[in-house]
Amino acid sequence: MNKLFGETLKKLRKEKGLSQIQLAGRMFVNNSTIARWESGVRLPDAAMITRLSRILGVDVGTLLISAAESDESPGIIMVDDNKVLLSDSLSVLEEVIPNATITGFNRPQEAIEYAKVNRIDLAILDIELGTASGLDLCHALLAVNPCTNVVYLTAYPDYSLDAWDTEACGFMVKPLTAEGIRKQLKKLRYPFLTGGAEK
Repeated sequence: MNKLFGETLKKLRKEKGLSQIQLAGRMFVNNSTIARWESGVRLPDAAMITRLSRILGVDVGTLLISAAESDESPGIIMVDDNKVLLSDSLSVLEEVIPNATITGFNRPQEAIEYAKVNRIDLAILDIELGTASGLDLCHALLAVNPCTNVVYLTAYPDYSLDAWDTEACGFMVKPLTAEGIRKQLKKLRYPFLTGGAEK
């Protein structure tokens, strides 16, 4: 739930003298989409936020900042079958995104079950997960919540082409570094407030 973005959008729309129906027409989306954005149930992606800024005559940064402000701490999961690498990577994530709820998993199915009852803003997935595939896990997580940002973390750069065939928004080669995760956070489709210092 993101009430701040919804309230900001509603205020800007009214200042422009537009109804939800009129704004939806200019955005080429359904009226229900605008209603969901204004209620805070859904967030538009970066492309839609850019279009909104043009239509509403406001700096895109204003909308991005309100989209990043969340009523809850961001939920982040990491899935890797190597327990040592997972533990080290979770420490890096906690350093870079101190306000997040961060949970690690060795088994893909446990991550899916967790995602069914918890909001996941960012999922960082190994691609080779024993007999399972991080590519399949990406599809499963996005089926639960299409607004989950998925970033792959793998020791095998050859997977990058396969990774881009999914709905992921990033790809990193192991090991996870603070610099690497900061770069990925700037590219997310659905940004959120990290709580960390900008570097």
